[in-house]
Amino acid sequence: MGHRLNAGVPMSEPSSPCPCGSGAALAACCGPWLAGAAAPTAEQLMRARYTAYVLGDVAFLRASWHPSTRPVDIEPGDGPVWLRLEVCATTAGQVDDEAGTVEFMAHYRDGVRLGVLHEVSRFVREAGRWYYLDGEVRTGATHKAGRNDPCPCGSGRKFKRCCGA
Repeated sequence: MGHRLNAGVPMSEPSSPCPCGSGAALAACCGPWLAGAAAPTAEQLMRARYTAYVLGDVAFLRASWHPSTRPVDIEPGDGPVWLRLEVCATTAGQVDDEAGTVEFMAHYRDGVRLGVLHEVSRFVREAGRWYYLDGEVRTGATHKAGRNDPCPCGSGRKFKRCCGA
């Protein structure tokens, strides 16, 4: 089974908010890593990989995946719509470390079904570059939001007026 991401997701403008949820503009956040610069920490690479999934940037996902664990078939496709990223914890993975982990929850919508990918990802640094090695998926929650429930994307609006529209 291949790793699939959204097809046809438009590239964000550099001045638009970064999809990783940092609050910074894409150009000042994940943009440099997507353009080929080496992310200085494991968490910054993980955020850039989330952004690449949102934007459908297969080339970045391939380049940032360690060759020893990289799947053969990362391809665009009909994947979920990624709504929001939460970084839960980071262990090591700093500028001078050689390895680190990042625990995160990525909220998504797949049709009318809402879900959360909860993963602890392992990263390694080789020759000054961080690479995604693998991840342990924790329990994934899915539910169907009611029309008047808060939207899981974190906008503060009701689901029916936001992602449920």
